[in-house]
Amino acid sequence: MDDVASSRAPLRMTVQRTDHGSAARLGRIHTRHGSFDTPAFMPVGTAGSIKGLLPQTVEALGAQIILANTYHLMLRPGEDVVAELGGLHRFMGWDGPILTDSGGFQVFSLADLNQIDDEGVTFKSHVDGAMVHLTPWRSIQVQNALGADIIMAFDQCVAADAAAEQHRQAVERTLRWAAVCRQAHARPDDQSLFAIVQGGTDIELRQRCARELVAMDFAGYAVGGLAVGEGFDAMVKVLSQTLPLLPERRPRYLMGVGYPRDIVAAVAAGVDMFDCVLPTRNGRNAYAFTADGPLRLRNSRFMRDGRPIEEGCDCPACRRFCRGAIRHFFFAGEMLGPVLVSVHNVRFYQRLMSDMREAIAAGCFERFRREDPRCGLGPSAREEAAGDYEERL
Repeated sequence: MDDVASSRAPLRMTVQRTDHGSAARLGRIHTRHGSFDTPAFMPVGTAGSIKGLLPQTVEALGAQIILANTYHLMLRPGEDVVAELGGLHRFMGWDGPILTDSGGFQVFSLADLNQIDDEGVTFKSHVDGAMVHLTPWRSIQVQNALGADIIMAFDQCVAADAAAEQHRQAVERTLRWAAVCRQAHARPDDQSLFAIVQGGTDIELRQRCARELVAMDFAGYAVGGLAVGEGFDAMVKVLSQTLPLLPERRPRYLMGVGYPRDIVAAVAAGVDMFDCVLPTRNGRNAYAFTADGPLRLRNSRFMRDGRPIEEGCDCPACRRFCRGAIRHFFFAGEMLGPVLVSVHNVRFYQRLMSDMREAIAAGCFERFRREDPRCGLGPSAREEAAGDYEERL
């Protein structure tokens, strides 16, 4: 029996149904802090909170698992402080499953990178300017102290347009560091370690990375280094030719994605888990997702608009407030404006995931993809995509 299916494992996945017209799958993942249904979208609590939203609100909006960031929590307040205060679940006020990323993406995209070698990276903290040395071993040590249910191996992430040799070197380091992370993992009985497949848009490199990571036998597998400017078609191609190499009964996680169109296409390719800060960061900027396309609620045309953000939405923002009032809150500097649009956006994403799960269960996922207007929602311009995907920072 697959060890992830064993009742003794800290994480178990049950694949309940696979779509007959695609690789989409309906599942349920069990952890020591509860279970969540897949496909799943994880709201992002970068520094230990999902900005502007109480944990009970996030749960009421349909989220069953959330994400926190190792890089930010390591720098402030420090993993030792989080551990002393009762661990990450108590620190975040969240009783359900939590995933922490490794910090690799933020180190390579946010920090003032000073040096990288096979041992790890040395960078200048964006908090106080101190020099920090982060290694695969240290990343796992921090995540062990934080206490999330799912933790990520430390990887090297490079830009989509980086030279082929850079991608090759990144894969070599990612593989070496994955082996170190397995060795460093001190809490295998209650934390599940996922590996991250890198390789840019080079299919052969991606497949090699996937095969070697699978041979190391991780509890789950993520695909990293996508949604960073490579384009929609390239992303779909990488997923369709990489995911079949991953174990069927292990979770598959696409990191940092993204727009509804991206998520639906990735579900069709066989992805189970997603995260992105689009719902909340865009919400704080008066950008609301709807099935008819985005609304930029600062626009003057909404000043006297008495309709909800989205007709038929069951979120508290749509049930109790109109577009005109929400627009006023933004211009008046009231915190309620960003909170309400964030609430709506989180619910929009959770409804999308729930509707996809229902479609897979009913055997009509392909019809859902063809007919639901949300399945085509993506960036309207390259500049917007680049700006929005930076939200993971």
